[in-house]
Amino acid sequence: MKSLRPADLAREHGLSTQAVRNYESDGFLPAAGRTASGYRIYTERHAAALRAYLALVAAFGYATAGAIMRALHRDDLDTALGTVDRGHVQLVRDRETLDQVRGAIGPLATETPDPAEVSGVRTIGELARLLRLSPATLRAWERAGVLVPARDPRTGYRVYRPADIRDARLGHLLRRGGYPPAHIATVVDHLRTAGSADTLTDSLARWQSKLTAHGLAMLDATALLGAYIRMLDLPAPDQRITSGPATSS
Repeated sequence: MKSLRPADLAREHGLSTQAVRNYESDGFLPAAGRTASGYRIYTERHAAALRAYLALVAAFGYATAGAIMRALHRDDLDTALGTVDRGHVQLVRDRETLDQVRGAIGPLATETPDPAEVSGVRTIGELARLLRLSPATLRAWERAGVLVPARDPRTGYRVYRPADIRDARLGHLLRRGGYPPAHIATVVDHLRTAGSADTLTDSLARWQSKLTAHGLAMLDATALLGAYIRMLDLPAPDQRITSGPATSS
């Protein structure tokens, strides 16, 4: 296998030679061979490892990329692949959350608001009656982060302003869809950060673009990772897998 210098690996990615050495020390690259005088000797295997690691960083972040490469270098293929799988599962969840927000803001955008919601505030009892919920449910939503009502400085009672009522309506829609409070809180936070349904629509378009870019980065990373894995002398997986139920003879 062709020998490469640290500078050869570094030049391909615009890195310093010290960065390449650090990646090896951290376990992101396999250990390098040494010349008689102590200089590192890298090979195409190290070059493939570096390509895979940097692509994994772009797709999954530094911590996850490092965990995947370290697992491979201790011959733990299942842990490495399981870590990749969890990253893909999270992307699926992010896409589902995006779809839920889009579905929920449709009714909010077309619904004619109550004048009291636009110009005034409501108590917890009034909001509960409006949504046909119990005050206990609204308090539970507050603990989960779905609602963040202010407090009347004189009485200390919760007061729900128009934005809070909008969040409560969105939460109520998602609750009817069977989503738990912790998940609803994540969705509502996107609307709260955007500030309005119209602004959220623009925000969701940007979010969609980020998810698409993230998905493409994952494809690139897994392709390079697969190429690298095939260069490693890992223990062969158990091939005793049948295509159907076993039959007795």
